[in-house]
Amino acid sequence: MSGDRDSRALDTVGWDGDAPTGHVRLVDQTLLPGEFVEIDCRDVPTVWEAIKSLRVRGAPAIGIAAAFGAVLGGQPAVGRGLEAVRSAVKAAGDHLRTSRPTAVNLFWALDRIDRVADSETTGDAVAFLERLLAEARAITEEDKAMCRSIGRHGAALIGPGQGVLTHCNAGGLATADYGTALAVVFAAHEQGTPLRVFADETRPLLQGARLTAWELQRRGIPVTLICDNMAAQVMKEGKVDLVVVGADRIAANGDAANKIGTYGVALLAKAHGIPFYVAAPSSTFDLTLEDGSSIPIEQRDPREVTHGFGRATAPEGVDVYNPAFDVTPAGLIEGIITERGIIRPVNADTVAEVLGISRPVVKDYRLV
Repeated sequence: MSGDRDSRALDTVGWDGDAPTGHVRLVDQTLLPGEFVEIDCRDVPTVWEAIKSLRVRGAPAIGIAAAFGAVLGGQPAVGRGLEAVRSAVKAAGDHLRTSRPTAVNLFWALDRIDRVADSETTGDAVAFLERLLAEARAITEEDKAMCRSIGRHGAALIGPGQGVLTHCNAGGLATADYGTALAVVFAAHEQGTPLRVFADETRPLLQGARLTAWELQRRGIPVTLICDNMAAQVMKEGKVDLVVVGADRIAANGDAANKIGTYGVALLAKAHGIPFYVAAPSSTFDLTLEDGSSIPIEQRDPREVTHGFGRATAPEGVDVYNPAFDVTPAGLIEGIITERGIIRPVNADTVAEVLGISRPVVKDYRLV
Protein backbone atom coordinates (compact mmCIF):
# COMPACT_ATOMS: atom_id res chain seq x y z
CA MET A 1 0.00 0.00 0.00
CA SER A 2 1.01 3.60 -0.52
CA GLY A 3 2.84 5.13 2.39
CA ASP A 4 0.47 8.11 2.49
CA ARG A 5 -2.66 6.00 2.39
CA ASP A 6 -5.33 7.29 4.79
CA SER A 7 -8.44 5.92 6.45
CA ARG A 8 -10.69 7.56 3.88
CA ALA A 9 -9.12 5.66 0.98
CA LEU A 10 -11.39 3.19 -0.75
CA ASP A 11 -10.58 -0.45 -1.51
CA THR A 12 -12.78 -0.32 -4.58
CA VAL A 13 -11.71 -3.71 -5.91
CA GLY A 14 -9.27 -6.28 -4.58
CA TRP A 15 -8.50 -9.93 -3.99
CA ASP A 16 -9.20 -12.00 -0.87
CA GLY A 17 -7.24 -15.21 -0.29
CA ASP A 18 -4.69 -17.17 -2.30
CA ALA A 19 -4.65 -17.76 -6.04
CA PRO A 20 -6.21 -21.27 -6.18
CA THR A 21 -9.10 -20.58 -3.77
CA GLY A 22 -9.45 -16.81 -3.37
CA HIS A 23 -11.95 -14.43 -4.93
CA VAL A 24 -12.53 -10.87 -6.09
CA ARG A 25 -14.13 -8.44 -3.63
CA LEU A 26 -15.51 -5.13 -4.83
CA VAL A 27 -17.75 -2.28 -3.77
CA ASP A 28 -21.17 -2.51 -5.45
CA GLN A 29 -21.40 1.05 -6.75
CA THR A 30 -24.96 0.62 -7.99
CA LEU A 31 -26.11 0.79 -4.35
CA LEU A 32 -24.33 4.02 -3.44
CA PRO A 33 -24.91 6.43 -1.80
CA GLY A 34 -27.69 4.67 0.09
CA GLU A 35 -25.75 1.52 0.96
CA PHE A 36 -22.05 0.68 1.12
CA VAL A 37 -21.94 -3.02 0.23
CA GLU A 38 -18.99 -5.17 -0.78
CA ILE A 39 -19.73 -8.21 -2.90
CA ASP A 40 -17.66 -11.31 -3.57
CA CYS A 41 -17.14 -12.51 -7.14
CA ARG A 42 -16.10 -16.17 -7.25
CA ASP A 43 -16.23 -16.85 -11.00
CA VAL A 44 -15.65 -15.10 -14.30
CA PRO A 45 -19.34 -14.58 -15.22
CA THR A 46 -19.90 -12.74 -11.95
CA VAL A 47 -16.97 -10.41 -12.64
CA TRP A 48 -18.20 -9.88 -16.22
CA GLU A 49 -21.64 -8.97 -14.91
CA ALA A 50 -20.18 -6.61 -12.30
CA ILE A 51 -18.29 -4.74 -15.03
CA LYS A 52 -21.18 -4.71 -17.49
CA SER A 53 -23.75 -3.56 -14.92
CA LEU A 54 -21.42 -0.87 -13.46
CA ARG A 55 -21.12 -2.47 -10.05
CA VAL A 56 -17.47 -1.71 -10.67
CA ARG A 57 -16.77 1.20 -13.04
CA GLY A 58 -14.10 3.71 -13.96
CA ALA A 59 -11.38 2.75 -16.42
CA PRO A 60 -8.59 1.85 -13.94
CA ALA A 61 -10.96 -0.06 -11.61
CA ILE A 62 -12.39 -2.02 -14.55
CA GLY A 63 -8.89 -3.04 -15.59
CA ILE A 64 -8.04 -4.21 -12.08
CA ALA A 65 -11.28 -6.18 -11.78
CA ALA A 66 -10.63 -7.86 -15.13
CA ALA A 67 -7.06 -8.80 -14.17
CA PHE A 68 -8.30 -10.47 -11.00
CA GLY A 69 -11.16 -12.02 -12.98
CA ALA A 70 -8.68 -13.71 -15.31
CA VAL A 71 -7.07 -15.35 -12.26
CA LEU A 72 -10.50 -16.63 -11.24
CA GLY A 73 -10.80 -18.16 -14.68
CA GLY A 74 -7.79 -20.37 -14.08
CA GLN A 75 -8.94 -21.80 -10.77
CA PRO A 76 -11.13 -24.66 -12.06
CA ALA A 77 -8.26 -25.95 -14.21
CA VAL A 78 -5.58 -26.14 -11.49
CA GLY A 79 -5.98 -29.90 -11.10
CA ARG A 80 -5.37 -30.44 -14.82
CA GLY A 81 -1.92 -28.86 -14.96
CA LEU A 82 -0.19 -25.67 -16.08
CA GLU A 83 -1.26 -25.76 -19.75
CA ALA A 84 -4.89 -26.23 -18.79
CA VAL A 85 -4.67 -23.24 -16.46
CA ARG A 86 -3.00 -21.13 -19.14
CA SER A 87 -5.78 -21.97 -21.59
CA ALA A 88 -8.50 -21.25 -19.04
CA VAL A 89 -6.96 -17.89 -18.13
CA LYS A 90 -6.80 -16.91 -21.80
CA ALA A 91 -10.44 -17.91 -22.29
CA ALA A 92 -11.46 -15.90 -19.24
CA GLY A 93 -9.62 -12.85 -20.58
CA ASP A 94 -11.30 -13.18 -23.96
CA HIS A 95 -14.71 -13.26 -22.30
CA LEU A 96 -13.98 -10.32 -19.99
CA ARG A 97 -12.91 -8.24 -22.99
CA THR A 98 -16.51 -8.38 -24.24
CA SER A 99 -17.94 -6.69 -21.14
CA ARG A 100 -17.36 -3.02 -22.07
CA PRO A 101 -15.63 -1.65 -25.19
CA THR A 102 -14.51 1.91 -24.44
CA ALA A 103 -12.24 1.85 -21.37
CA VAL A 104 -8.81 0.83 -22.67
CA ASN A 105 -7.54 -0.10 -19.19
CA LEU A 106 -9.67 -3.25 -19.43
CA PHE A 107 -7.73 -4.45 -22.46
CA TRP A 108 -4.40 -3.09 -21.21
CA ALA A 109 -4.65 -5.03 -17.93
CA LEU A 110 -5.73 -8.27 -19.61
CA ASP A 111 -2.89 -7.90 -22.12
CA ARG A 112 -0.47 -7.70 -19.19
CA ILE A 113 -1.92 -10.88 -17.69
CA ASP A 114 -1.61 -12.60 -21.08
CA ARG A 115 2.03 -11.58 -21.43
CA VAL A 116 2.87 -13.06 -18.04
CA ALA A 117 0.90 -16.21 -18.86
CA ASP A 118 2.82 -16.59 -22.12
CA SER A 119 6.20 -16.09 -20.46
CA GLU A 120 5.72 -18.66 -17.69
CA THR A 121 6.62 -22.06 -19.13
CA THR A 122 7.86 -24.02 -16.12
CA GLY A 123 6.57 -24.83 -12.66
CA ASP A 124 3.33 -26.29 -11.40
CA ALA A 125 -0.18 -25.00 -11.95
CA VAL A 126 -0.54 -23.44 -8.52
CA ALA A 127 2.72 -21.49 -8.83
CA PHE A 128 1.65 -20.35 -12.29
CA LEU A 129 -1.66 -19.02 -10.98
CA GLU A 130 0.09 -17.32 -8.05
CA ARG A 131 2.36 -15.55 -10.55
CA LEU A 132 -0.69 -14.23 -12.39
CA LEU A 133 -2.25 -13.07 -9.13
CA ALA A 134 0.99 -11.25 -8.29
CA GLU A 135 0.75 -9.42 -11.63
CA ALA A 136 -2.87 -8.43 -10.96
CA ARG A 137 -1.85 -7.14 -7.54
CA ALA A 138 1.04 -5.25 -9.14
CA ILE A 139 -1.43 -3.54 -11.50
CA THR A 140 -3.45 -2.51 -8.44
CA GLU A 141 -0.47 -1.11 -6.55
CA GLU A 142 0.83 0.70 -9.62
CA ASP A 143 -2.55 2.35 -10.08
CA LYS A 144 -2.52 3.57 -6.48
CA ALA A 145 0.90 5.10 -6.99
CA MET A 146 -0.07 6.65 -10.33
CA CYS A 147 -3.19 8.23 -8.84
CA ARG A 148 -1.22 9.79 -5.99
CA SER A 149 1.28 11.17 -8.49
CA ILE A 150 -1.52 12.59 -10.64
CA GLY A 151 -2.79 14.38 -7.55
CA ARG A 152 0.64 15.86 -6.81
CA HIS A 153 1.10 17.10 -10.38
CA GLY A 154 -2.37 18.58 -10.60
CA ALA A 155 -2.84 20.16 -7.16
CA ALA A 156 -0.91 23.31 -8.11
CA LEU A 157 -3.46 24.06 -10.83
CA ILE A 158 -6.06 24.93 -8.19
CA GLY A 159 -5.68 28.34 -6.57
CA PRO A 160 -7.03 29.33 -3.13
CA GLY A 161 -10.79 29.80 -3.14
CA GLN A 162 -11.29 28.55 -6.68
CA GLY A 163 -14.23 26.57 -7.98
CA VAL A 164 -13.62 23.28 -9.78
CA LEU A 165 -16.24 21.64 -11.96
CA THR A 166 -16.10 17.91 -12.63
CA HIS A 167 -18.26 15.51 -14.62
CA CYS A 168 -19.08 11.89 -13.75
CA ASN A 169 -16.92 10.17 -11.13
CA ALA A 170 -13.14 9.94 -11.34
CA GLY A 171 -12.38 9.39 -7.67
CA GLY A 172 -11.39 6.47 -5.51
CA LEU A 173 -14.41 4.52 -6.71
CA ALA A 174 -13.11 4.64 -10.29
CA THR A 175 -9.56 3.53 -9.44
CA ALA A 176 -7.60 1.49 -6.93
CA ASP A 177 -8.20 4.02 -4.13
CA TYR A 178 -7.52 7.74 -4.81
CA GLY A 179 -8.81 8.75 -8.19
CA THR A 180 -7.66 10.74 -11.20
CA ALA A 181 -9.66 13.97 -11.54
CA LEU A 182 -10.60 13.86 -7.87
CA ALA A 183 -6.98 13.06 -6.97
CA VAL A 184 -6.20 16.62 -8.05
CA VAL A 185 -8.92 17.93 -5.74
CA PHE A 186 -7.95 15.62 -2.86
CA ALA A 187 -4.29 16.61 -3.07
CA ALA A 188 -5.06 20.34 -3.16
CA HIS A 189 -7.39 19.97 -0.18
CA GLU A 190 -4.78 18.00 1.76
CA GLN A 191 -2.28 20.79 1.08
CA GLY A 192 -4.65 23.25 2.72
CA THR A 193 -5.98 24.95 -0.43
CA PRO A 194 -9.55 26.14 0.15
CA LEU A 195 -11.75 25.22 -2.81
CA ARG A 196 -15.26 24.26 -3.85
CA VAL A 197 -16.26 21.53 -6.29
CA PHE A 198 -19.29 21.72 -8.57
CA ALA A 199 -20.33 18.18 -9.46
CA ASP A 200 -22.49 17.60 -12.51
CA GLU A 201 -25.13 14.97 -11.68
CA THR A 202 -24.17 13.11 -14.90
CA ARG A 203 -27.25 11.72 -16.59
CA PRO A 204 -28.54 9.11 -17.08
CA LEU A 205 -26.97 7.10 -14.22
CA LEU A 206 -26.07 10.00 -11.93
CA GLN A 207 -22.50 9.02 -11.15
CA GLY A 208 -21.75 12.61 -10.18
CA ALA A 209 -24.71 12.83 -7.82
CA ARG A 210 -24.43 9.34 -6.34
CA LEU A 211 -20.67 8.83 -6.28
CA THR A 212 -18.66 12.05 -6.67
CA ALA A 213 -20.74 14.02 -4.18
CA TRP A 214 -20.51 11.07 -1.76
CA GLU A 215 -16.72 10.84 -2.05
CA LEU A 216 -16.21 14.59 -1.60
CA GLN A 217 -18.51 14.80 1.41
CA ARG A 218 -16.70 11.82 2.91
CA ARG A 219 -13.45 13.78 2.78
CA GLY A 220 -14.96 17.01 4.06
CA ILE A 221 -14.51 18.88 0.77
CA PRO A 222 -17.16 21.50 -0.03
CA VAL A 223 -19.25 20.26 -2.95
CA THR A 224 -22.26 21.68 -4.74
CA LEU A 225 -24.34 19.33 -6.88
CA ILE A 226 -25.77 20.72 -10.12
CA CYS A 227 -27.85 19.24 -12.92
CA ASP A 228 -25.92 18.74 -16.14
CA ASN A 229 -27.84 21.54 -17.88
CA MET A 230 -26.82 24.05 -15.19
CA ALA A 231 -23.10 24.02 -16.02
CA ALA A 232 -23.27 26.93 -18.48
CA GLN A 233 -25.08 29.17 -16.01
CA VAL A 234 -22.67 28.33 -13.20
CA MET A 235 -19.75 29.18 -15.48
CA LYS A 236 -21.42 32.40 -16.61
CA GLU A 237 -21.82 33.43 -12.97
CA GLY A 238 -18.07 33.11 -12.46
CA LYS A 239 -18.28 30.24 -10.00
CA VAL A 240 -16.03 27.90 -12.02
CA ASP A 241 -12.30 28.59 -12.45
CA LEU A 242 -11.27 25.29 -14.00
CA VAL A 243 -12.73 21.96 -15.10
CA VAL A 244 -11.06 18.64 -14.29
CA VAL A 245 -12.43 15.34 -15.60
CA GLY A 246 -11.18 11.80 -16.01
CA ALA A 247 -10.90 9.69 -19.16
CA ASP A 248 -11.56 6.15 -20.30
CA ARG A 249 -9.38 6.15 -23.41
CA ILE A 250 -7.00 8.77 -24.83
CA ALA A 251 -5.69 8.61 -28.39
CA ALA A 252 -2.09 9.33 -29.36
CA ASN A 253 -2.93 12.94 -30.26
CA GLY A 254 -4.69 13.63 -26.94
CA ASP A 255 -8.33 13.25 -28.01
CA ALA A 256 -10.02 11.92 -24.87
CA ALA A 257 -13.09 9.74 -24.39
CA ASN A 258 -14.98 10.23 -21.14
CA LYS A 259 -18.52 9.92 -19.83
CA ILE A 260 -21.19 11.27 -22.14
CA GLY A 261 -21.60 15.00 -21.61
CA THR A 262 -17.90 15.71 -21.17
CA TYR A 263 -17.55 17.09 -24.70
CA GLY A 264 -20.35 19.54 -24.00
CA VAL A 265 -18.68 20.68 -20.80
CA ALA A 266 -15.43 21.24 -22.72
CA LEU A 267 -17.24 23.40 -25.27
CA LEU A 268 -18.84 25.43 -22.49
CA ALA A 269 -15.47 25.89 -20.79
CA LYS A 270 -13.96 27.10 -24.07
CA ALA A 271 -16.81 29.59 -24.56
CA HIS A 272 -16.27 31.02 -21.06
CA GLY A 273 -12.45 31.08 -21.17
CA ILE A 274 -12.14 28.40 -18.48
CA PRO A 275 -9.25 25.89 -18.66
CA PHE A 276 -10.39 22.31 -19.19
CA TYR A 277 -8.11 19.54 -17.89
CA VAL A 278 -8.18 15.77 -18.21
CA ALA A 279 -6.57 13.65 -15.49
CA ALA A 280 -5.59 10.08 -16.36
CA PRO A 281 -2.75 7.58 -15.87
CA SER A 282 -0.52 6.50 -18.75
CA SER A 283 -2.44 3.19 -18.84
CA THR A 284 -5.47 5.07 -20.22
CA PHE A 285 -3.64 6.09 -23.41
CA ASP A 286 -4.34 3.93 -26.44
CA LEU A 287 -1.33 4.67 -28.61
CA THR A 288 -2.60 2.39 -31.38
CA LEU A 289 -5.13 5.13 -32.27
CA GLU A 290 -3.84 8.26 -33.96
CA ASP A 291 -6.92 10.26 -32.95
CA GLY A 292 -10.26 9.90 -31.22
CA SER A 293 -12.30 9.09 -34.31
CA SER A 294 -11.57 5.37 -33.88
CA ILE A 295 -12.37 5.14 -30.17
CA PRO A 296 -15.24 2.66 -29.76
CA ILE A 297 -18.26 4.21 -28.06
CA GLU A 298 -20.36 1.90 -25.91
CA GLN A 299 -24.12 1.94 -26.51
CA ARG A 300 -26.12 1.09 -23.41
CA ASP A 301 -29.62 -0.11 -22.55
CA PRO A 302 -32.32 2.42 -23.54
CA ARG A 303 -34.07 1.74 -20.24
CA GLU A 304 -31.30 3.63 -18.45
CA VAL A 305 -32.88 6.69 -20.06
CA THR A 306 -36.57 5.78 -20.10
CA HIS A 307 -36.73 4.02 -16.73
CA GLY A 308 -34.07 5.67 -14.60
CA PHE A 309 -33.65 3.66 -11.38
CA GLY A 310 -36.78 1.66 -12.13
CA ARG A 311 -39.31 4.43 -12.68
CA ALA A 312 -40.75 5.27 -16.11
CA THR A 313 -39.78 8.81 -17.13
CA ALA A 314 -40.64 8.61 -20.84
CA PRO A 315 -43.52 7.23 -22.93
CA GLU A 316 -43.39 3.52 -23.69
CA GLY A 317 -41.87 2.70 -27.06
CA VAL A 318 -40.04 5.99 -27.65
CA ASP A 319 -36.77 5.72 -29.58
CA VAL A 320 -33.67 6.23 -27.42
CA TYR A 321 -30.04 6.94 -28.27
CA ASN A 322 -27.82 6.15 -25.29
CA PRO A 323 -24.07 6.41 -25.96
CA ALA A 324 -22.12 6.03 -22.71
CA PHE A 325 -19.18 8.19 -23.80
CA ASP A 326 -18.17 11.05 -26.06
CA VAL A 327 -14.78 12.24 -27.30
CA THR A 328 -13.35 15.65 -26.47
CA PRO A 329 -10.92 16.89 -29.15
CA ALA A 330 -7.40 17.67 -27.99
CA GLY A 331 -7.81 21.27 -29.08
CA LEU A 332 -10.31 21.86 -26.27
CA ILE A 333 -8.04 20.39 -23.58
CA GLU A 334 -5.71 22.75 -21.72
CA GLY A 335 -3.63 19.89 -20.36
CA ILE A 336 -3.68 16.19 -19.53
CA ILE A 337 -2.51 15.49 -15.98
CA THR A 338 -0.64 12.17 -15.82
CA GLU A 339 1.58 10.50 -13.25
CA ARG A 340 4.53 11.53 -15.44
CA GLY A 341 3.63 15.21 -15.58
CA ILE A 342 1.20 17.52 -17.34
CA ILE A 343 0.91 17.23 -21.11
CA ARG A 344 0.48 20.69 -22.62
CA PRO A 345 -0.13 21.86 -25.22
CA VAL A 346 -2.03 18.68 -26.01
CA ASN A 347 -0.86 17.13 -29.26
CA ALA A 348 0.86 13.99 -30.50
CA ASP A 349 4.34 15.40 -29.91
CA THR A 350 3.76 16.42 -26.30
CA VAL A 351 1.92 13.17 -25.54
CA ALA A 352 4.93 11.23 -26.81
CA GLU A 353 7.39 13.47 -24.96
CA VAL A 354 5.73 13.27 -21.54
CA LEU A 355 4.97 9.56 -21.79
CA GLY A 356 8.53 8.87 -22.92
CA ILE A 357 7.71 7.10 -26.17
CA SER A 358 8.87 7.50 -29.74
CA ARG A 359 6.61 8.51 -32.57
CA PRO A 360 5.05 7.20 -34.79
CA VAL A 361 2.15 5.53 -33.01
CA VAL A 362 3.23 2.32 -31.33
CA LYS A 363 1.33 -0.95 -31.56
CA ASP A 364 1.46 -1.92 -27.91
CA TYR A 365 -0.49 -0.75 -24.89
CA ARG A 366 2.52 -1.23 -22.64
CA LEU A 367 4.49 1.88 -21.72
CA VAL A 368 7.98 1.55 -20.28
